[in-house]
Amino acid sequence: MKVLVVGNGGREHALAWRIAFARGTKIFITKGNFGTDEIADAVNIEPTDIPAIVNFATQQNVDLVVVGPEAPLAKGVADELEACGIKVFGPKKDGALIEASKAFAHEIMEQAKVPCARWEVYDDVDDALRAVERFGAPVVVKADGLAGGKGVVVAKDIQEAQRAIKRIMVDRVFGSSGEKVVIEEFLEGKEASFMVMTDGEYIVPLAPARDYKRLLDGDEGPNTGGMGAYSPAITITKPVEEVILQKIIKPTINALRLRGVLYRGVLYAGLMITKEGPKVLEFNCRFGDPETQPVLTRLRGAFLEALLACSEGRLNEVQLSFDERPAVCVVLSAKGYPNKPEVGDVIEGIDEASRMPNIVLFHAGTARGDMGKPVVAGGRVLGVTAIGKDFADARNKAYEACEKIYWPTMHYRKDIGEEAA
Repeated sequence: MKVLVVGNGGREHALAWRIAFARGTKIFITKGNFGTDEIADAVNIEPTDIPAIVNFATQQNVDLVVVGPEAPLAKGVADELEACGIKVFGPKKDGALIEASKAFAHEIMEQAKVPCARWEVYDDVDDALRAVERFGAPVVVKADGLAGGKGVVVAKDIQEAQRAIKRIMVDRVFGSSGEKVVIEEFLEGKEASFMVMTDGEYIVPLAPARDYKRLLDGDEGPNTGGMGAYSPAITITKPVEEVILQKIIKPTINALRLRGVLYRGVLYAGLMITKEGPKVLEFNCRFGDPETQPVLTRLRGAFLEALLACSEGRLNEVQLSFDERPAVCVVLSAKGYPNKPEVGDVIEGIDEASRMPNIVLFHAGTARGDMGKPVVAGGRVLGVTAIGKDFADARNKAYEACEKIYWPTMHYRKDIGEEAA
């Protein structure tokens, strides 16, 4: 079977790694990185080059395309592939809008009566500036469109919120994604990530996780794409999971279907577990990054068959389970991330760390440099993932592996999974 994985980050390495468990599978990956070279053939195609992806998949008789990032989905890669008779894991453009427009996501939640923060959307700067004064601080400001996980500002005071609005709507730091902003009330509680696979009717829940968006320990510093994650999320007990499925996931998929959207792929709910119960912070139309790394490390079952069944509308035939042992993923990042990462440094110690028991290194921003050595090629560089007998064991293993790896400006948080250990 031939599979094309679209994307070239840590999430896509994890997807390709888990797909490779299926014997006799030929895996291609767009661009790829140093780590994916071991399991997949890199194809020199940008993940957002839809015509080139469709052309390659057609010429190579690819059996299934698995889309990692949100941008190709928002651009309609699933629509184009399906039009050519190629099976794809990931929602069409109308479904991907649940991530590509936060205003649309809130409309769906309102229709489905999904618990979430009070919200308002603005396309006028002055109106948005006045709105945050009315909301009061702390308050959340979001670029309406895609911003690589960096378009959300949790403002501690009104001045910070208004600066964020101006950066998004006037300076256009996220381009056209900043044509509108969504203002939301600040929710208190514990964050968690809940992902399900769905073929538009049936739902297969994945193991819940918790990720860390801030750059620095103690949830300080700027928002990033994610500095680490662990699974399972300690705040999502079985009763809470049932509430999430019945009050959030199922009503959302049903509301999409009522709009004529057959949603197939992963639906990711970023949640705040509040005193009143779980509330939605955001929806994503794809696997979370870095949550996918610890979740897939714990996954037991035929993952490729699940992806294929989902694309064919027969997810009811699939059963997946998860190792009871927890997993912790620590992201190693480059200096300057999330703004302008410093690239080019040679990375030492990868072989030594990867030989450690119960450790998997998922490559994100790496490339093959001179003499075949791995070099830093992006902001998030590696996801050091460990599975352990308990959270303390998993954390210790992950951080022991981190200490084996070195480049001069390497950065990572020291508190990933601390609350669970």
